[in-house]
Amino acid sequence: MPMRRRTFLGLGAAGTAGLGVSLLGAGQAHARPLRRTMDAPTVPFAVGVRDFAWSRGSRQLHTRIFYPIAGSPGGEPVPGAPIADGVFPVVEWSHGMGGNSDSYASQVRALVSAGFVVPAPSFPGSTPGEVYNGNQSRDVSEVITRTLALNDATGDPFSGHLDTSVGVGAAGHSLGGMTTHGLLTAWPDNRVVAAAPIACVDVGNPSGQVRANVLFIHGENDPTCAYSSARQAYQELPAPKAFLTHVGADHGSYLVPGFPTYDQTQNTFLDWFRWSLYGDTAARDRLPADASSGGTRWEAALS
Repeated sequence: MPMRRRTFLGLGAAGTAGLGVSLLGAGQAHARPLRRTMDAPTVPFAVGVRDFAWSRGSRQLHTRIFYPIAGSPGGEPVPGAPIADGVFPVVEWSHGMGGNSDSYASQVRALVSAGFVVPAPSFPGSTPGEVYNGNQSRDVSEVITRTLALNDATGDPFSGHLDTSVGVGAAGHSLGGMTTHGLLTAWPDNRVVAAAPIACVDVGNPSGQVRANVLFIHGENDPTCAYSSARQAYQELPAPKAFLTHVGADHGSYLVPGFPTYDQTQNTFLDWFRWSLYGDTAARDRLPADASSGGTRWEAALS
């Protein structure tokens, strides 16, 4: 599929490198799930983690899967802990340039605490070229396939605990946001029914093969990934879709706890996936309030 409007500005210090490693610590309403295996959890989970040495051809895809476990939320992920009782949707997370599986702990752990299983691959040689040639989007599709297969793997601790019936979510920041957008456009994966490209640029035309609820999040003064390009990507996609603008913000400060509009990022992001993958209509109805503050703008077409 032809590419267009690939306006990408000065990524040399972008991605998690630009944010600092402090980050560690079509589209119609029927894109929502047709069948729910379980209701959205009302009590937060602690976080477990398992490591997988996967690959796609010669591309090594070290992947950490973070998942809900019993216990008090907060604290560091517990390696190899038993997964909590229940059946959980999958939301893949893609890091930015210079990042890895652990680089967006605030977002990944919040997803897990809310009741999602989150595979987070470390991409080999993550660069703009690896996004524009489709490698990273294809890597994500491979990681999704490998993750979902664990649900039917005899004796695997995740067997029977992954919701394979409702589709999957995908999210990421900067190059990871572009990778996520690629799954909706140039390298489509029709298993993706919910997506959050954060600080992305437009990497291609909507494929027509993916029916997903898509939430864009972007800083209005992003010096790295042009806000105007993300706006164009948003305009091209059919509903359900939404756009959360952080007024005057840069490439990703709004992802860092303590930033004035961090709560708007986190609450909107979590309720988007609760609605899209658990069918939680109360979460959908909270979205305007989640997103609203003196430093944000909210635009949505949800049906």
